[in-house]
Amino acid sequence: MDRILFPKRESWEGLCKRPVLNVANLDKPVEEILLRVKSAGDKALVEYAALFDRVDISAIKVTERELKESASSISSELKQAVELARKNIEKFHQQQVIFEKPVETLPGIKCWRRSVPFDIVGLYIPGGSAPLFSTVLMLAIPAKIAGCGRVILCTPPGTGGKVNPLILYTASLTGIKEIYKTGGAQAIAAMAYGTETIPAVSKIFGPGNQYVMKAKELVLAEGVAIDMPAGPSEVLIIADGKADPSYLAADLLSQAEHGPDSQVVLLTNSMELMTAVKRELDDQLPKLPRKSIAGHALLNSISVLFRDLEECMEFSNLYAPEHLIINTVNARSLADNVINAGSVFIGKYSCESAGDYASGTNHTLPTNGYAKAFSGISVESFIRKISFQELNRKGLENIGPAIELMAGAENLAGHANAVKVRLKS
Repeated sequence: MDRILFPKRESWEGLCKRPVLNVANLDKPVEEILLRVKSAGDKALVEYAALFDRVDISAIKVTERELKESASSISSELKQAVELARKNIEKFHQQQVIFEKPVETLPGIKCWRRSVPFDIVGLYIPGGSAPLFSTVLMLAIPAKIAGCGRVILCTPPGTGGKVNPLILYTASLTGIKEIYKTGGAQAIAAMAYGTETIPAVSKIFGPGNQYVMKAKELVLAEGVAIDMPAGPSEVLIIADGKADPSYLAADLLSQAEHGPDSQVVLLTNSMELMTAVKRELDDQLPKLPRKSIAGHALLNSISVLFRDLEECMEFSNLYAPEHLIINTVNARSLADNVINAGSVFIGKYSCESAGDYASGTNHTLPTNGYAKAFSGISVESFIRKISFQELNRKGLENIGPAIELMAGAENLAGHANAVKVRLKS
């Protein structure tokens, strides 16, 4: 990690820049994949499974037998852990269901909104070396609570054309039965356009590599809704001299191991702590199985010394981190000043891993500074708010003159006439 001491404010914007992904040449190959799936459907998915995943898949859809068999390969201890997480995530998201009461804005005028879930949504779950079965919980649970009529899941096939059993088991636990063996940009294309086997969806959710994210960006331009723009995972930690450096190093490494393009940031007002965290990183990194990945991510990362915690918070709000850990004596009061962040972890025991798995909050969050404009996934991500209004004659009489005046000021006589003909009748 680069150490930066007392940076001048004019340099803060530059320090907030994330590692630059080499995506300049992605448009053409991803566009070709989208067009191929759009025209050839299932045939293209089989071809890409052989080309990219190096497996032959005889059937794209996961069978009921495969779903049942997945449970047998998972230990009872892990099943209990997944169930604990499921209950907490469900409990937290259940509170997000809000029923809005009709409002009488004037006598004879009632206005209200109704939450309407998407008919069909698609979840993308990465596989590979880190199969994100926890993301199944984070996406499927709010989708079910929202009342989405149909939830499908796409995930890349592994050895022998099989889907990771943990992903299958978790999907089954949340009630998802439609699971398809396809990954990468081709999976996004399948959910966007539909194939003979996979239905087109109203909205696509889930993280992925740069090809997946580019595909989501391109289908969004065609009118297919996506959850949010996203980039590599990140964490920012604010810590004072009282924080345990071993905790901080562990938190930094837990995020760095996601990928070589991840970024981790430490902000502190203590030079002694900064030095102690460096020693802990040097000690803990070699012990990680994914030490090469985490080590590469640390090359993209920074440790910054500020004069006080207020400056740390000011910089954090400018950075707008996906995950923000506040490990200070006054953590709760400092958290009151958070403006831009995806998810906040308060106090020395609130490790980011808790939110990733089992505390109850959602771990699908805006990255790359998008926390300034986007929220993390919630029940509301799976619904649309439709507004209604109902006027009787008295209501139209109460606002009719105002409507006519405003419409006239905008030179829209037709709008004014819609009021006049009613009040004259």
